[in-house]
Amino acid sequence: MPKKKRRIIIKKVKVLTKKLTGQKNLKLKAGEEKTQIKKIKKQAVEKKIYNIKDYVVYPKHGVGKITAVEKAKIGEIDITFYKVLIEKEKLTLSIPLNQQSHLRHISSVNQVNKAISILKTKPKIKRTMWSRRAQEYDQKINSGKLYELTEVVRDLNKKTDIIAEQSYSERQLFEKAYDRLKSEISVVIGYDKAQQRMDKALKREPNPEVKSMSE
Repeated sequence: MPKKKRRIIIKKVKVLTKKLTGQKNLKLKAGEEKTQIKKIKKQAVEKKIYNIKDYVVYPKHGVGKITAVEKAKIGEIDITFYKVLIEKEKLTLSIPLNQQSHLRHISSVNQVNKAISILKTKPKIKRTMWSRRAQEYDQKINSGKLYELTEVVRDLNKKTDIIAEQSYSERQLFEKAYDRLKSEISVVIGYDKAQQRMDKALKREPNPEVKSMSE
């Protein structure tokens, strides 16, 4: 077969193949559009870590107690969530099961003992502006980490309840950190014992005015 004729035949075959492929692709696309189904979102399946009556720590609010595990339907999505009562703030939170990583178990006795040991150590005060330090203290308080919270209590402790010895913002931060730490330690070893051990470690003295009034 002459070369010229062979080239013409090959060219025709290529053109025909291209047309057939194009038609096939169009059919596939049309079929895809017809069979396209909207996916329904579902809550990520996770194993329940906590149970009703468990004490947990939620970073932004502190110690809470799980009062229930409930289900609700939002749109087309079934959601399972914990109901967490933050008694100190008279607040009930709804934490979805797929966000339970934001919670943590209450500390162990050994962890509490280590926290008390941290309270006995020398305060570490950075030589930076108070606004910068206040921001860092606030971040530590809301970190949900026991030892970071303990460090804030230690560093802001003035060993007394006399208001004049602290600025308003210092006292606010100290009280927030102190109460949050005490609430967690109280769950582990009891309220009275928690306050006694904390105050002893911090070498805190009660306000003489408050003491005389109680007498």
